[in-house]
Amino acid sequence: MKLKPELSAHLDHEGRLVLPPEIVYRYGLKPGSQIPIDEKANGLSLRTPHLRKLYIEPTNRCNLECRTCIRNVWDEPMGKMSEGVFDRVIEDLRTFSPPPTVFYGGFGEPLFHPNIIGMVTQTKALGASVELITNGTLLTPDLSRELIKAGLDMLWISLDGATPESYADVRLGAELPQVLENITHFRNAIYAEIADIGCCDFAPISNTQLGIVFVAMKRNIADLPEVIRLGHRLGAKRFIVTNVLPYTKEMCKEVLYQSVFSYLRSPSLSLPVGMNGFTRETLYQVMHSDTHVIPPVSNLQGPNDRCPFIESGAGVIGWDGSFSPCLPLLHSHTSYIFEFERFSRRSGIGNIAEHSLFDLWNAPEHLAFRERVQTFDFPSCVDCLSCELLENNEEDCYGNGFPTCGGCLWAQGIIQCP
Repeated sequence: MKLKPELSAHLDHEGRLVLPPEIVYRYGLKPGSQIPIDEKANGLSLRTPHLRKLYIEPTNRCNLECRTCIRNVWDEPMGKMSEGVFDRVIEDLRTFSPPPTVFYGGFGEPLFHPNIIGMVTQTKALGASVELITNGTLLTPDLSRELIKAGLDMLWISLDGATPESYADVRLGAELPQVLENITHFRNAIYAEIADIGCCDFAPISNTQLGIVFVAMKRNIADLPEVIRLGHRLGAKRFIVTNVLPYTKEMCKEVLYQSVFSYLRSPSLSLPVGMNGFTRETLYQVMHSDTHVIPPVSNLQGPNDRCPFIESGAGVIGWDGSFSPCLPLLHSHTSYIFEFERFSRRSGIGNIAEHSLFDLWNAPEHLAFRERVQTFDFPSCVDCLSCELLENNEEDCYGNGFPTCGGCLWAQGIIQCP
């Protein structure tokens, strides 16, 4: 495989750092841009202010009732994104150059929205890279062809079991054989037979890729090697494994993490931190499969204290047009950290119906929050677990006000999203 040439910056004769043009464009840098520099133990890290990834929640409704779902515990209004709100999103995205990656997902089933094809089509017309996550139950052959024709770059499938019994045990109301058949149709729509032009082989007619997301629990972790094998056979190029976040007391007994430490990561298989010895045999099988797994180069022990949303330049728009800095703050909900109940109140910067996306991204309170999370001067609530302030995200023992992030499992790498 031919590797991409390594990009490098250089110092000019006045000692100024000059970045490659492709990096300047990719990160939306403009002349005069202020770029914060973080000094790390092994070098420097540049932080860019550009919106690089936008999560859009088409709806928070779903056709399934999964054990792992946030809808089991919340009292949030349900709905789908209106045409007016989406048109405003599209119009505002035109002001960003380059456009951010747009990810259709949130706390609902995107394919449940009646205009999801139109959403993907319009977003792709802006030149954005477009991704979408689905449970796969609504992925009909016709819908697969339409998604690919619309230009979808990446389809993530949530697949939490390798047998009909284990899958249905998590995804209540879904049948694994039907989901696998749907994924097969999607793969076949990518690799279409081109006998019409004198070839009897299969060749890709699209750059669309397929990825698998696995929510790891005690009840299904033994299925992980077979899920990966299934994914390979179905043409999946990327795999993400995340720990379950218990939204109910009952689900606390399903967690696999006992302490916060990094485990294994790779470009093709992304694993969360904190998995205990319960998964040792499973990980051994994964490491000896066709999926290459390598140890991380940093953070081998100890908490990550890095927000994956802030670090990646992400923002989130809910179905109602509300703008939040991350997925965990999009909706108010109750969850559990090592059997400690915690209420997380939603945090919104504003609504796109009233403010432009550019203004929301650059709002003073949003800039201040991103700066606070970048420095991550929060107590390690996940390690401590001895303070009543852990019960919510209103304040912490360091004096930080709402929203506090010391109890965020995403920031510790225990929970991860595509």
